[in-house]
Amino acid sequence: MNKNMKNNLWIAFLLLLAFGACKKKETGQIPIGTVVRGTFYVDLYEEGEIEAIRSINISSPTISWRYGNMKIAQIVKDGQEVNAGDTLIVFDPSEVQKGIVEAEGYLEISQAELERLTAQHESDLEELKADYEVARISQEISNIRFESAGYESDVKKKEIQLNLEKAGIALDKAKEQIENRIKIQKEEIKQKNLTITQNKSRLHEANETLRRMFVITPAPGIAIISKSWSSGNKFQVGDQCWSGFPIIQLPDLTALKATVKINEVDISKIKKGLEVEIKPDAFSDSIFDGTVSSVANLAINKDASSKLKVFPVEIVIKGTNPKLLPGLTVSCRIIVDKIDSVLYIPIEAVHQEGDKYVVYRKSAGGYSPVEIERGLSNADFTVVTAGLDENDEVALLNPFATGEKNTEEKKTETFLKE
Repeated sequence: MNKNMKNNLWIAFLLLLAFGACKKKETGQIPIGTVVRGTFYVDLYEEGEIEAIRSINISSPTISWRYGNMKIAQIVKDGQEVNAGDTLIVFDPSEVQKGIVEAEGYLEISQAELERLTAQHESDLEELKADYEVARISQEISNIRFESAGYESDVKKKEIQLNLEKAGIALDKAKEQIENRIKIQKEEIKQKNLTITQNKSRLHEANETLRRMFVITPAPGIAIISKSWSSGNKFQVGDQCWSGFPIIQLPDLTALKATVKINEVDISKIKKGLEVEIKPDAFSDSIFDGTVSSVANLAINKDASSKLKVFPVEIVIKGTNPKLLPGLTVSCRIIVDKIDSVLYIPIEAVHQEGDKYVVYRKSAGGYSPVEIERGLSNADFTVVTAGLDENDEVALLNPFATGEKNTEEKKTETFLKE
């Protein structure tokens, strides 16, 4: 056997081995996809969180600075169903109770001081009235002497007249002292009553604050506990909070929305009115319908540590369901566009070779590569505009892809090297 014939035999042998390997691969378990004609959806997937469109905010009560920061002593369980009139939060009342005791003490002291002051005023007025009466009598005596001094000497008459004038001045002064004392006493009583009013107000405030330490729900609903700005966790027993800080939400479960954050590359695709499929992560077998209701005009940072810009988008959820609760994480499929009556295949079936797109169409003899033209794509499928027909079957993996080398391939490599 000459050298050329020997080489030809080896080449034929190698081709048979290669053909056998490919045939073996083809007949293996290759997943199959079918060319389908139907409505093709251009969609966008994004995670979000369910929120209530309307809700009642339950905030910590507004109290005076004198009672310090409020400390939670008792709080309802997160997600607990409550009825109108139920107690949601109890704050530590110890500081307020101290304030009540102090206010009661101040009020008793001021009331006692008023009683003592009133008694002193009465005593002072009685004394001044007695002085006035003495002055009045002295004036009457001086007046009688003046009227009966017709036969007295001029000097004596003059003396009697001066005594009369002196008695009149003393009477006017006594009267003026009484009037001034009454004015002063009125002002003193006014000031003391003002102090009493202030102490009463302080006591009323303390009692009202004590009542506010027990936060009651005004309506039935599901209690959703908010996060503390200081810890980042939901409020719990022992946490402190400022006056007026929102602690619990009572959402209206008849109107819910999902809020998602769309990156700046895709936001141009989103507009009001787009249909959305909503799937709660906790109930992946349930799908709910929704509609895009608003698209933010301004971008925000995705989170505190990221510079990536996103746009908040709100999606109104249609209908109600007991499974849908605020705070649930959901996967939202936003239907950006849809095309009727087109051919499409699973996106895994398409392989790019240079600037061409190829699929492996199944036939009776195995698989054969077919060049196709693509249209729009989504996360799962791609539109085929040329190269395939409806109901064609295509491989979802390359049936001729090289996996782990078998024994024959290794022998062939060894022979070629030799």
